Amino acid sequence: MTLRLNELNAAETVKEVVRPILLAYLDFLGGEKRLWSGIGTLSWDGEEWAGTGYLGRISTIEETMELRAAGMSMQLSGVKNVDLAEVIAEPIQGRRAKVFLGFLNSNFTLVSDPIVIFDGRMDTVEIVDGGQTATITMMVENRLRDLDRARTRRYTDADQQSRYPTDRGLEYVPALQETDILWGRAKE
Repeated sequence: MTLRLNELNAAETVKEVVRPILLAYLDFLGGEKRLWSGIGTLSWDGEEWAGTGYLGRISTIEETMELRAAGMSMQLSGVKNVDLAEVIAEPIQGRRAKVFLGFLNSNFTLVSDPIVIFDGRMDTVEIVDGGQTATITMMVENRLRDLDRARTRRYTDADQQSRYPTDRGLEYVPALQETDILWGRAKE
């Protein structure tokens, strides 16, 4: 997928001083987290984004021509040990994660709406404890990873009812398994 910047963002890339920023949206079960690569609070899209400054890091986001799932990682350093319990207890696998690219002007305000450069699902978390603080690295996988997962659907009434409670299309399948069906003209 080729990403295209709008005119205002594209104009920022050719200036003498370019101020790119990254924004990360993480949909945790306990509540959404919005982070950005600068310092302080950034307001965008009616939401407040907390700055991570030099403590936050996002790996290279790979764009390929072939149809394959390329993941990425997000890292946050300097997390206090008292906050680790919340991270460890949080079930994150399969929760949504998005990364945006935006640009700031000379007044340090957004030039235009940032664009989505990665949209996937959180997978695993690795925690490296450094005594007083820890480093948390979260792996995020591309949504294309779902193509590799086995589908466990069955052609049974119970499976169909779990998805579509009012559909009765598979209700009579068991009764049809041993039934002789005459096709065409009746025997003479």
